[in-house]
Amino acid sequence: MAINITSKLLDAMLLSIVGKEDNYGYKITQEVAAAIEVSESTLYPVLRRLQKDECLQAYDKEHMGRNRRYYTITPRGKDLLTEYRNDWNDYKQRVEHVLYGG
Repeated sequence: MAINITSKLLDAMLLSIVGKEDNYGYKITQEVAAAIEVSESTLYPVLRRLQKDECLQAYDKEHMGRNRRYYTITPRGKDLLTEYRNDWNDYKQRVEHVLYGG
């Protein structure tokens, strides 16, 4: 069974991954794909939107003769990630209460 992923949850996952360390697009997509079914073509527009919203910044770095685009989280992105984590904990507790009783 697949559970639909909201755009806010996807934002939270990307911010969390980049919040741990600066990362490049392909590696970010691999980390997300390890948890949920999602394509690269879905994630790159989200990375660009988070960059446009000033939650992420991007920079290029050479790797084996080619440039890689790395993403880093901004203070605004850190604040949003904290908000998403708080919302997730509240949501998770309410769903678990229904699913498992309490």
